[in-house]
Amino acid sequence: MIAEGLIRGEDGLDRCFWHSGLEDYRRYHDEEWGRPVTEDVRLFEKICLEGFQSGLSWLTILRKRENFRSAFAGFDFPQVARFGDDDIARCLADAGIIRHRGKIVSTINNARRAIDLQGEFGSLSRYFWSYEPDASERPARMDYATLRANPTSPTSIRLSKDLKKRGWTFVGPTTVYAFMQAMGLVNDHIEGCCRRAPTEELRNRLVRP
Repeated sequence: MIAEGLIRGEDGLDRCFWHSGLEDYRRYHDEEWGRPVTEDVRLFEKICLEGFQSGLSWLTILRKRENFRSAFAGFDFPQVARFGDDDIARCLADAGIIRHRGKIVSTINNARRAIDLQGEFGSLSRYFWSYEPDASERPARMDYATLRANPTSPTSIRLSKDLKKRGWTFVGPTTVYAFMQAMGLVNDHIEGCCRRAPTEELRNRLVRP
């Protein structure tokens, strides 16, 4: 019997429900989601894309991700920080991305704030990974009910507040928690998912920045 919150694929493996059997979403689940990330550009990209995702599905953003990368200089934040009015107009005319002026302007603002953060902490990675939650803040068991009941966490609330204090935008606690899940600061693959144990092994081997 398959545990609640899992889907069994044609390969016989059980995976978290949210990939819905879609091939591109399954690859993202298997190959990216929850794997620990320490590269600054990837961290910046993800927190910005989570901001664009607000009010939409992540699948919508995932399928436009290459377009976002083209529009935002590969999320090289020193380059994005130099974007001006012409770049905003260019992005607003780009049908390949989400043409939301507030979120486009937010990405440019956050790039400038990322430079400040990098200057203060040495890297975005060192800053974000300092918010990896202690075991005491984590559920004893990550099952379907626990995952659905906790769209935020005490840590994501603290991180969101700190980012906002530093001038970041579109970084509410739910957005920040989705970022933490995706970048491996927490392992929220459901118990029984074929990727839970490998993801935890990667986290255990990680040299924290």
